[in-house]
Amino acid sequence: MRLIATACAALFASSVALADDVITPAEMTRADIAGKIFDSEATKKTERDNGTVLDITSLLSSDKKFASGMYKAPASRWEINEPYGVDEFMYFLEGSVTLTSADGSVQVIEAGEAVTIPKEWTGVWETEGYTKIWVIYSQDGSGL
Repeated sequence: MRLIATACAALFASSVALADDVITPAEMTRADIAGKIFDSEATKKTERDNGTVLDITSLLSSDKKFASGMYKAPASRWEINEPYGVDEFMYFLEGSVTLTSADGSVQVIEAGEAVTIPKEWTGVWETEGYTKIWVIYSQDGSGL
């Protein structure tokens, strides 16, 4: 009887240890997408002259080359003269962004639309502010 109890205890202990190693999908609920996700202690907050940038990573892959999350930014204008550096998919929840590529072509991406920027892209990024869901791939893991 004692042997059975010891075996059961060992089995229970190993199943608890395995439970800690369970991998689950990284979900963003409707409440998260509505902005609740930024209440997390994991949210990075960067103060700028014109407002606060909020950025949270919901998933960083085990090889650290792929990540997803949400980002909220105030009005800004960035001249990107060096290649963007990562392949990034963005789905805009609020606001919009105007992307002027190095060849002068212009794309306006508005709330409810998506864009994928290749790592080689250069140009100008302009916005009055936006919130987006982002997904990034970086072959060497930089920029995540």
